[in-house]
Amino acid sequence: MDAEHLTDTTRLLLDQIADKWTILILGALCQAGGRARFNAMRRDVGEISPKSLAQGLRRLERNGLIERRVLPTAPIGVEYAVTALGHSLEEPLQALQDWAESHLADVEAARHRFDHAAEH
Repeated sequence: MDAEHLTDTTRLLLDQIADKWTILILGALCQAGGRARFNAMRRDVGEISPKSLAQGLRRLERNGLIERRVLPTAPIGVEYAVTALGHSLEEPLQALQDWAESHLADVEAARHRFDHAAEH
């Protein structure tokens, strides 16, 4: 990636879609068949505060990656669904997850070497 030639708007978008919670929220939605309610996503994402989840969902909706739909239920429910644009990120995000899983041992070894060298 040529970071030197990224525009400010491209950097901002990359910041928003490469954010930890954004990746986990979108991943949880995709694994749930593309749509889920707020509390189901809280369980699936794990260790996310309601505030962080709400902010992440709002950011994803603003960027056109998900859509929010109010359900005609009592009490009123809200469901989030991945849009076609959001689905276009599935493959790159899956590739990133696959890379992380297959290189985890290498990264942990590098961390260990770095930490050990920093101690001495």
